[in-house]
Amino acid sequence: MIRLPQLRLDTKVAKQLKAYQGEVLGFRGYTARVAEAKRLFSRYNAKKNATFTSVKEVLTRTCSGARRCSYCEDSVADEVEHIWPKDLYPERAFVWDNYCYACGPCNGPKNNQFAVFVGTSRSPTLLAHPKRKKGQPAPTLKKPAAGKPVLLDPRKDDATRWLTLDILNTFEFVVTAKGKTRDAARAKYTLNVLGLNRVPLPTARKQAFDGYRARLREYCAEKRAGASAKRLHLLRDALLQISHPTVWVEMKRHHAKIPALKSLFAEAPEALTWVPIPGAGAP
Repeated sequence: MIRLPQLRLDTKVAKQLKAYQGEVLGFRGYTARVAEAKRLFSRYNAKKNATFTSVKEVLTRTCSGARRCSYCEDSVADEVEHIWPKDLYPERAFVWDNYCYACGPCNGPKNNQFAVFVGTSRSPTLLAHPKRKKGQPAPTLKKPAAGKPVLLDPRKDDATRWLTLDILNTFEFVVTAKGKTRDAARAKYTLNVLGLNRVPLPTARKQAFDGYRARLREYCAEKRAGASAKRLHLLRDALLQISHPTVWVEMKRHHAKIPALKSLFAEAPEALTWVPIPGAGAP
């Protein structure tokens, strides 16, 4: 999971999202705003709504490969995900920076799970509304505790600072943040909530690794044969449009430890500067 490119919405679309958010904030009381945020998002996030059609088009341009999920980078992204859940933060229901494109296998389990660091604590405080009891009226909701978010945010955070992908063996994410720090807590929480090591993600990452390595070998072979700059650029772009961009990031980061990669990057040191091309699946 890498940080997503920072793209802006069309001015008209951004203005309409702000108007939708204004409808939510027009209600007095937190409980009412939660209910309205859910109702209005369901209403406006529809195929016939031009505003959300545009939102999804821009979100697609942030995705890797053929519109892959912003979290797992594997499954097709088809759900507008609220990083800060709208059920807990109705004031963020229509905030552009709170959206990413996600898949059902990531977004479903995550749902409304969220946690914050309260004050100077290094331990996450889990947030949740009380469940409605059968036959009882809906409870009055309380605003969640204030604090800094625990979940790594793909719109703002580069998860590879606190997590590394084991491309030598398991192809699972491993927490690299040290000790009982907030960074370590954030990394562990994100791994667990999103299930980033769930089956079959490690297998998919291994396949992506093989794909990246094969493309790099092809690039090196054609470079030795004297291919034109135009041809080499096409080969580079084909490599960078493969899914699982975190695999490529880790291949560059750890290439010196892997003989097969070390020789390829020695032959094409320019590849160390290549960054994934977002939006390869955009129409």
